[in-house]
Amino acid sequence: MLPRLASCLISVLLVGGCFKAADDEGEGVADDAGSSDSSDSGSETTSASTETSAADTTQVEAGCPIGELGCPCDSGACVGELVCAAADDVCVTSVCGNGMVEADEQCDDGNRVDDDACSNTCWEAVCGDGILQADEQCDDGNAVDDDTCSNLCMVAVCGDGLIQQGEFCDDGNANDFDECSNQCLPASCGDGTVSGSEQCDDGNADNLDACTNGCMLPACGDWIVQPNEQCDDGNVQNDDGCSSGCLTECGNPGGGSLLAENGVNNNVLYCYNPGDPVQVRALKACESHFGVGTCCVIGGGYTGQQYGHCDLGGGDGSFHWHWDDHPDGHCPPEYVVGSVVSPGWCGALLGSFID
Repeated sequence: MLPRLASCLISVLLVGGCFKAADDEGEGVADDAGSSDSSDSGSETTSASTETSAADTTQVEAGCPIGELGCPCDSGACVGELVCAAADDVCVTSVCGNGMVEADEQCDDGNRVDDDACSNTCWEAVCGDGILQADEQCDDGNAVDDDTCSNLCMVAVCGDGLIQQGEFCDDGNANDFDECSNQCLPASCGDGTVSGSEQCDDGNADNLDACTNGCMLPACGDWIVQPNEQCDDGNVQNDDGCSSGCLTECGNPGGGSLLAENGVNNNVLYCYNPGDPVQVRALKACESHFGVGTCCVIGGGYTGQQYGHCDLGGGDGSFHWHWDDHPDGHCPPEYVVGSVVSPGWCGALLGSFID
């Protein structure tokens, strides 16, 4: 009995030892596993830490984090509301010149050059924006077309088709012979340029040269007695005292080199010479009406100071040319030197042969 009990106790003790050994062995395995897991975790942590450190090194250049204000763009992107100025690859706030076309901008070329295609206010360059561009002669920033700078941004000049200050006309051409000269002045006689209906224009006020003051070529019948004309009565008719060739047709041929109306008021001229006394002119005027050799001093009632037709006296159909006042003034109206009356005795006053 005792031997069997001792055997059992030994068995129990051995089993317990086995279990402990097994537990210890299990714990060892667990410890090994834990040690292995801990080792792996530490390895991963070290690896992640290394990667983070590398990333941080990549994102920071000279102490400027990529994507932050004033720092390099992160592949064209920036943090928050910052935008990437493409021209410089820098993150900036949303402003003109950042290279990004914002809502209130027409353009944004990312530079500060004001006279290129995009101004420094981020508006497209146009004539009238007050900024002188390369293809503009001027830009006064307004829409006034008749000042010194046109709405095409060209310097105002005569011939641009715009009537500017100081111009009276501007027909937009270089034709100096139309109604508007190349000085932008209206064509006028005497400006030295033949234009419009002008036949000539010598630029002077001499009416007796080769071009009249009306800018017409001189001609018989223009009322202007030219050096080669003896008279010019404004027509080209004969038998009216001045021929169609502007030669004198005196009613008393050969009476002299000067002309005057004979006082009868019928446009009949008589010729006389410089220095002829009034009495001689009265005779020549009478002869221009009745014919050379037909006039005499008419006596009776006066003192013989009038000429008339030798055969008519002073009755009906007679004309008297007075070279002196009436001595007694008995005929109304009183006649004066040069008076021509008809009928001869106290007739009506027709005119004067010395006017």
